[in-house]
Amino acid sequence: MADIAALTKLIEPEAQALGFALVRVAMFGGKSDPTLQVMAERPDTRQLDIADCEALSRRISDVLDATDPIEEAYRLEVSSPGIDRPLTRLKDFEDWAGFDARIKVAPPLDGRKQFDARLQGLEGDTVKVYAERVGEIAIPFGQIASAKLILTDALIKATAPLSTEGADTISKEG
Repeated sequence: MADIAALTKLIEPEAQALGFALVRVAMFGGKSDPTLQVMAERPDTRQLDIADCEALSRRISDVLDATDPIEEAYRLEVSSPGIDRPLTRLKDFEDWAGFDARIKVAPPLDGRKQFDARLQGLEGDTVKVYAERVGEIAIPFGQIASAKLILTDALIKATAPLSTEGADTISKEG
């Protein structure tokens, strides 16, 4: 399997050269259908449009073709993180404070492997959350196996597109 840290070191400068922040580099699909997934965003909008994805995909392809760091054939997928985005960087937990997230931890924390909780920000390298039945929880960042935002009406409202150009219709319901 590919070395994700080494791939990230190759990919991140290409994203930064285009003014994007790298959100995640991951390999999925195992040996049967390997896919290199790259998620990035514009820091000011937290989104990428199709032209942005195309430009980043071309840059990444050129670098990966020249260095050939992945032995087997694979598919490259470049995208925006989307609304229910993964939270992969410490700053993501601060940036999305006030929104709900599903956080999986390893090893378990207080006997639990997963928390659905409201993000409350950071205290050093500790993610602070509030879960209904559990109360306030402090999760060491290094113990977070995966995390992603939970799709809610508040999240949809907060991440509405900055531009509706190209949309067929925009519905503004109550």
